[in-house]
Amino acid sequence: MKLAVVNSVFTNRSLEESLNYLSNLGVDSLEVGAGGYPGDQHLKPAELIAHPEKADEMKKLFEKYHMDIACISCHGNPLHPQKEIAQSFHNQFKNAILAAEMLDVHTIVGFSGCPGDCENSKYPNWVTCAWPEDYLEISKWQWEEKVIPYWKEMADFAKAHGVNKIAFEMHPGFVVYNPETCLRLREAVGEVIGANVDPSHLYWQGMEPTAVIKALKGAIYHFHAKDTKIDRRNTEVNGVLDYKHYGNVLERSWVFRTVGYGHGKEDWNDIISTLKAVGYDGVISIEHEDSLMSQNEGLEKAIALLKEVLIYQNAGEMWWA
Repeated sequence: MKLAVVNSVFTNRSLEESLNYLSNLGVDSLEVGAGGYPGDQHLKPAELIAHPEKADEMKKLFEKYHMDIACISCHGNPLHPQKEIAQSFHNQFKNAILAAEMLDVHTIVGFSGCPGDCENSKYPNWVTCAWPEDYLEISKWQWEEKVIPYWKEMADFAKAHGVNKIAFEMHPGFVVYNPETCLRLREAVGEVIGANVDPSHLYWQGMEPTAVIKALKGAIYHFHAKDTKIDRRNTEVNGVLDYKHYGNVLERSWVFRTVGYGHGKEDWNDIISTLKAVGYDGVISIEHEDSLMSQNEGLEKAIALLKEVLIYQNAGEMWWA
């Protein structure tokens, strides 16, 4: 396994400053955003495509600090019902793939997207219940007319450019938000589709990350290390569907926390061990979005805990058996 960090935390650092900082902390890789909601601060694909020499410069910069590019991420909604918004996210995702090809990166991380309820919709419509039956009709139309056709096309494009893994972050608000929906799209499109497992989005939906990891055996292409703290009292009153601002910590049903502040080291031991057991030996990428901690403090505490938890070596033969 390799320890990585999602670069969106470095809003105040250049790429080289970020690599230098992480290298000194013993981090192995950087997940580089290339568009979508988190932006493209450290990698602007259009510039890379227009000036191919920049790809070599970027690779040499990573080599200078003995680090790898963990993956290219581009989190957007290319299925947005407003065509100009969808087109913008679509173009960004395609350019991210082309940038990945130039950088010899084979994994793209992003969202599955969410359409509206018909061709004339203005906003996405995320279906969360089966009744009234209108919602089942909406879901059927979304998957058959929008979701599957779009991702079949994009899967072909990705494979044609050397990207053989599209890892969807299972995030509420998008059509892929749990193992069932991820595997449904994978079955329809092919094995280029897989999961980016992020426990923070699983915990607040009531899922158990180790059970999710087992259910997704063979289909896990990336992992985000982020935690969630459930406020039991608020949840008992209002449930887990909560759209209050993330900064409203005391009144929300749940909040994102840095690794170890939602669930303890034992839980993270189990998560990492289960990943290893199902054959995932890839990147563990810290996504720091803790509203109670600074960029440095939250990140460095996550790094310290995960360096203890990660399993870096293969077990080899069972010498005791």
